[in-house]
Amino acid sequence: VAVEAALRRGGSGRKPKSRMPPRGRKKSWVENCGISLRPAEAADRAVPGHWEGDLVVSSNGSCLVTLVERKTRFLVARRLDEHSTKTVVDLLVEMAAAVPDAVAAGLLKTLTWDQGVEMADAARFTAATGMKVFFCDPHSPWQKGTNENTNGLIRQYFPKGTDFRRVTDGEVAEMQDQLNGRPRETLGWRTPAEALESELVKANGATTA
Repeated sequence: VAVEAALRRGGSGRKPKSRMPPRGRKKSWVENCGISLRPAEAADRAVPGHWEGDLVVSSNGSCLVTLVERKTRFLVARRLDEHSTKTVVDLLVEMAAAVPDAVAAGLLKTLTWDQGVEMADAARFTAATGMKVFFCDPHSPWQKGTNENTNGLIRQYFPKGTDFRRVTDGEVAEMQDQLNGRPRETLGWRTPAEALESELVKANGATTA
């Protein structure tokens, strides 16, 4: 009785409150944009212009935003002090525009991302860049394995626990250029920069033909 009085609810115990997010909560930005709807040409890497993106996040919320082209493995990386939806999408728009001649060559077709809330405004990104965003299935990082592998290489430069607020933009650019200049066996020992340049030459040739 004393316990019931102390609870002030007329019951003999409290119902524990879960700290987990509600189950079944819909992510509106994922609807009708699942990876199963991504164009088939993106899967076999035969056609360039299909990208994967992710965040490399520090414990304090600072991060790198990474974009990797699936066929050429070309990387674009930038840093942020925090990763709200607005800051991430704003930066992604800038990053897409920064890929050399990619817009004119038609090398910005799709972007594959996980279901993180930082891409809740994917529609704005698509409107600004023309790139349709597709989302991986839950807990399926292998569905954007090119980006996952690249992030592993990035961790050689910036190990887990790195505070990206203390990393300069110049250091990020240096890392990006070194990875884009590293020969890859999967590219026939070309570098990602060389592979991208080859695709740009092909695209420009097709345009002028």
